[in-house]
Amino acid sequence: MSLRMGWLAVALLAVLSFGVDVHAADVKIGVMNIQKVISQSENGQKAQKRFESRVKELQSKFKPEEEALIALRKDIEKKSSAWSEEVKSEKIREYQKMEREFRSKTEDARFEMKQMQDKELEPILKALQTIVEKIGKEGGYTMIVEMRSGLYFDKSIDLSDTIVNRLNATLK
Repeated sequence: MSLRMGWLAVALLAVLSFGVDVHAADVKIGVMNIQKVISQSENGQKAQKRFESRVKELQSKFKPEEEALIALRKDIEKKSSAWSEEVKSEKIREYQKMEREFRSKTEDARFEMKQMQDKELEPILKALQTIVEKIGKEGGYTMIVEMRSGLYFDKSIDLSDTIVNRLNATLK
């Protein structure tokens, strides 16, 4: 512990002795809310609608299978005491098989949705990167960070609306 404190003291002394002069006025920081930018941009809204449409499609596709699975489970719970061990085992195996198949299908659907989301967002995020860089250079910003990276910021440095407008103009 004392060796660590010694190095810390040496580092602090070095910084102070070299007289590093940092001016807060030289630093200009902007923030953006990426969720807001994507959800309010025209292309982001279109992508969200396509995504939601596909989710509803998949949900309606899986609904009958899910209901059949629930019905079989309830059937097993209600009637298993009246069944022979052989019938009970057969119904449980049937339920487990249906459940595995259902999980596999829903996992495939999740994977498909993740790929769709990535595909939909890729052009938006590429354009966003370019736009943020341009705004940073044009506005003389030292950095533009995502809102979630900070605990506090003044709303006057929020560039989200500006970025949405540029994104809409760029992706038309």
